[in-house]
Amino acid sequence: MPLTISFQLSDRDLEHFSARMREARQKASAMGEDGILGSTEKMLSDVRNYEMPDFVRERIDKLELLVKMLKDEAWNLKGEDRSRIIDAIAYTADPQDMVPDHIPGIGLLDDAIMIELVSQDLRHDVEAYQDFCKYREKELARRGTRGGAPTQTTFLETRRVQLHDRMRRRREALFGGRGGRGI
Repeated sequence: MPLTISFQLSDRDLEHFSARMREARQKASAMGEDGILGSTEKMLSDVRNYEMPDFVRERIDKLELLVKMLKDEAWNLKGEDRSRIIDAIAYTADPQDMVPDHIPGIGLLDDAIMIELVSQDLRHDVEAYQDFCKYREKELARRGTRGGAPTQTTFLETRRVQLHDRMRRRREALFGGRGGRGI
């Protein structure tokens, strides 16, 4: 029988996680984007076979989606939008974070909490990317049946630009230019 456990993070709790995220970003900045992305991909590869609670597994899936967003050439995430995602995954790049990842049962719990916090801040980015992927699949299927190979400029570029603009507008409306809570 499922059990629901909920808890509320106070402002003090959020500041604690924000401070840990700032420390992780500072530590990871020496690694650069490629190092952060590589370390995160290694962590994802290492944990695929871990026995973990569904709560953690669902957050690991969210992290995989963030990495996919960065690597998707057609999505073409650049500048501040790309930096936001890199900053968001920086915490997971360190296997010796608040709770070291190798500790059975709880090693990924802090990562899952951090992923959930950044996922909430990045929800407009993620929604836009998911809409883009759905559109791409639909258009590829539709155009594939008519024989012509679609090109990015014929249908993806316009949609990508529209969705990038939408995610920025929504983020601006929600956070007033701050880009998120700072997690």
